Formats: sequence, C-alpha cells, structure tokens
Amino acid sequence: MFNKEIYVKRREELKKSVKSGIVLLLGNGEAAMNYAGNDYTFRQDSSFIYYVGLDTPNLAYILDVEQNKEYLLGDELTIDDVIWMGNLPSLKERAAEAGIDRILPFAELATIIGNGLKAKRMIHYLKPYRYRNQLILSEILEKKVDSIASGFSLELTQAIIRMRLIKSAEELTELEDAGKMGYAMHIVAMKMCQPGVSEREIAGTMEGLAISVGNRVSFPTILSMNGQTLHNHDHSGILKTGRLMLCDAGAENLNYYASDFTRTTAVGGEYSERQKNIHNIVLKALNDSIAMAKPGITYKSVHRNAYRIIFEGLRDLGLVTGDTEAALEAGVPALFMPHGLGHAMGLDVHDMENLGETLVGYDEETKRDTLFGYRSLRFGKRLEPGHVLTVEPGVYFIPQLIEKWEAEKINADFIRFDKLKDFYDFGGIRLEDDIVITSQGCRPVYEKRLPVTVEDITLISSH
Repeated sequence: MFNKEIYVKRREELKKSVKSGIVLLLGNGEAAMNYAGNDYTFRQDSSFIYYVGLDTPNLAYILDVEQNKEYLLGDELTIDDVIWMGNLPSLKERAAEAGIDRILPFAELATIIGNGLKAKRMIHYLKPYRYRNQLILSEILEKKVDSIASGFSLELTQAIIRMRLIKSAEELTELEDAGKMGYAMHIVAMKMCQPGVSEREIAGTMEGLAISVGNRVSFPTILSMNGQTLHNHDHSGILKTGRLMLCDAGAENLNYYASDFTRTTAVGGEYSERQKNIHNIVLKALNDSIAMAKPGITYKSVHRNAYRIIFEGLRDLGLVTGDTEAALEAGVPALFMPHGLGHAMGLDVHDMENLGETLVGYDEETKRDTLFGYRSLRFGKRLEPGHVLTVEPGVYFIPQLIEKWEAEKINADFIRFDKLKDFYDFGGIRLEDDIVITSQGCRPVYEKRLPVTVEDITLISSH
C-alpha cells in the first residue's frame, strides 16, 4: 500500500471528473473454491485498490460529490473472526490508512443508495464482473440482475480509465518490481527446458517462485510445446528433443502490479534451422515494434508494422508470396499471428479489461478494426507518456486454421499452402516484453531484459 496521501490525491482527481451524483466502488468479497469457508486466495478489485488501497474483503467506498463527503463501509471483526484470523486492524484503523474519516457498517450502503435514488441522483458504479457484486448492486439499486451490467456509469468508467492508463512514478517502481519477479520465473523455465522434464513441473516451479516473493502469478501460466494454441494452460506434456516450449507468464507483486513476458525455448537449447529462422522473424518484429513505439503514434500502426515484418520474413522463406501492402490489406499475416501485438498493463495484466476492452484501448479517433487478426488488438489508440504496454508478436502454425483457409480459398493468392504442411508439427513462437512510453520514445518496464536471441536463450537453457 502506498502512503495515504496518494489515495487522497487520486480520489480528489476523480471527484473533479465526476460532476455530480454518488460514486460507488465495490470491493470484492471472498469466493468459495468448492464450499463455503474454503476460499480462493483473495484478490481485491483493482479500481478499489487504486483509489482506496485496502486489500481486505467486503468493503465499499462511497463518494458523495455534491456534499464532498466520502465513506468507507464494512463490518468490524467478530470474536469468531479474531479466533480464526487473528486480531486484525479495526475498520476505523483501515479507513485511516486510506485517509478516510467516515466509516459506516456495510448494511448502510443500501440506505445511502436508496436515499440517493429517492432524490433522483445519479448513482455511478462500474460494470461488475463478479456475481456477488452484481447481486449487491441489483438489491440496492432495485433493478433486475440482468440489467445491472448494462447500467454502469460511462462517465465514471472513462474517468477511471484516463487516470489509470497514465502510470505514476510510484506505479512504475511497482511494475519494475513485478518485472524482476517475472524475469526470475522465466530464467528458471529456460534452465528447466530439458528433454524428459514435464511441463507441469516447470509451470509449478514458476508459480511457486511467484508466490514466494509476491502475491501470485499475474495470470494462469501458459507453457506448452503446443505453442500454436495461444492460451495453452494444459501442462500435461513431457518435453522432447526437437520441440519448442512456449512460456507466457508473469508475476503479481505485493501491491498487485503485474508483469507479462513470453519466451520460446528449444528443448535442450538446440534450435533447428527452421526454428532459428522463424524465431528471428519474430525477434525482428519485437525489436522494431519497441523502436517504433513513442508518443503521438497509434499502437494500431505499430501492430500493422509488425504484420509487415512477419509477412516479409515468411515471404523470404517461401511460405507466402505477393505484394506486401496488398497482403496487409487482405489480412494475410493473421493466419500466422491471429492475435494483437499487445495490451495495456498495470494493476491488471490486461489493464482494466473488466471496464471494457474497447473503452480502454480505443477512442473516437482510433476505432477497432473488423478484419480477422487486426480486430484482436486490445489496445490501438495513440500512445502517451505513462502508457505501459506489452509487445508480443508471434508466428504460429495452426493446422486447423491453415486447412480452413485452404478449403475456403482465403487469401489463396498469397499463401503457399503446400509449403505450410511441413510446419504442422512446428507449434509456435512468441516473444514478449513490457514497455513504458516516455516523452521521447519508450523503455523497458524492467531494465534487465530477458535473454531473447537464439544464442542467448541457448546459453541459459544448455547449462
């Protein structure tokens, strides 16, 4: 948790953006894993953490804009709570940590919101992503559950997005800390990438490392020889010589900030010639994208340039053919990279995705594309200093997708389908770094870059 002055300042800034009404930020509650009392590890709502800083469950924050009053709502510990969890700080003490003077029992939430509704005041809340909060909102707003998601406050949502997208100095320090943790996880994975080792053992070791120095992994670890499956959480494989292991993983530090790196390692450190060729295409797309990212240009244009590099690299290998611009317009590179180049990152590894991916990543100036591949770019708008983004190009050979395009003659003038059959057992390669946009360009979030060239990864994984 930061100094309370930071949270006070954030709430003051938020109040300037929301002109009237009552702002409600609901914290998260506990979530049962398989029965009540056996809960998943608690994870606080990120916007609640950003403005209030308290990571204990069953809290709510109220800001009455016109009356310039704010409240923390929750319940004091019972004797049972003390017996099972210890003598934790009181609600008043927790509120003081956040710079909030007024406290109320959680049950008073219904009264405050009810009075606001009677006075026909605007109730600003964020779109809920957990059913508990959806049910609470349904009850206190006297609305049907299925209408809650569509009734969120766009004014509040956009105000929070504007603030959270620009990372402060203290946030960048936290992100660097998370990057340090992610770095260590990936070095371990590279060293363990040996024939006969199970994917599950590597993923479990990485997850244990994240927990030992932070909160948890920042998302379920993606680790597999079948890298052509973009979000492959199946860790049942045993590593084999000649295969590639794609590892996309990151850590969440003690203040909830995330890291997100990807490296693809040859099992045992020995790359074949074709693996080196594809790796180097992806590496060029990664390095050129980082060099291109700077204030004033859209990330959408950086994504398109990555597609350019991938198409031209594959053309040099004889896997595609034709004019580059025509191929980009037709969406040819999406066969090999059907995802976007990157996403915003911060308190969430996909920052604020619960508030609406398009609201975070696009605006009136920059609209989301509709073409396959291009439309999967999560963040496309113009870059500003303080934006933190992932850069994650890849090349994948997905047999089912290749066969679909061949059968439907999609972009048949560009694609050498006969040549691609030799790559059905290839898998995929993705390389990913995290960057922060600066006034001049960009820099790595974590200063020490993970080994990324074939030579440097081999040096780690073969020892």
